[in-house]
Parts: sequence; structure tokens; C-alpha cells
Amino acid sequence: MLLDSSGLLCYLDANEPEHDDAVTLFNASAGKVTTSYVLAEFVALATARRLPRKIVLDFVVVLSESPEVTVIYVNETLHRSAMTLLQKRPDKNWSLCDAVSFEVMRERKVIDALTTDHHFEQAGFRRLLVH
Repeated sequence: MLLDSSGLLCYLDANEPEHDDAVTLFNASAGKVTTSYVLAEFVALATARRLPRKIVLDFVVVLSESPEVTVIYVNETLHRSAMTLLQKRPDKNWSLCDAVSFEVMRERKVIDALTTDHHFEQAGFRRLLVH
């Protein structure tokens, strides 16, 4: 399962409507993957939602060090591949972070995303959190 920024927000913030589902899905998944771009986006999102910064940063550190989560650090090749995907799909409003996630999911044959973002469905993946 790919961990997206919106899914991580739902997991961390008990006030999010999908919190319980996010916790259940997160805990049930044996294989979790995310990217450094998702973590960067998550910090920005959680900050914008006014979650306490220390809690957000501590969460990212714990997640990054967890043996249950594989963090893919985006290199030039992956970045360029995601940019190429965006250029091939000008009809979509996908973010660069989304495109990186899609490339990682395809490469690793991951279908499920812990996300509320409908862009994952547009790209052919399964969005696990629907609000």
C-alpha cells in the first residue's frame, strides 16, 4: 500500500472523518511504501491544517525509521520519469508528488493507496479512503 499525504493526515489527525478507516487500513497492511516527496507534501499539508509542528515532524521521523515502511527517496531519474508522465497527460491536474507516487506504484506493482485523492483512481489505482 502506498502512503499518500492525505492518508497520512487522516491517520495522524483524529479529527479527520476518515481517521478510523485510515488507522485500520494502515495497521492491517503488511507492505507500506511512500516517497520523500509525499513526506514533504505531508509536512506542508499538516502545517496548513494547523497540526502541532512537533507532532508532525516526530511522526515523519518515526515513519521514516519504521521497519514496516519503505521510504523511496526521489532521485533525478524518478523525478524525470514523473515529469515525463505529467507531460504525457496534460488533461490531468496531477501534482508532481502524485506522478512520483504513480511511477513508484507501477514499478513496485502496488495497487492500493492510503489516500483521499481521486487522482489515484484516474491513474488506475485504488483509493482506499473516500470522503
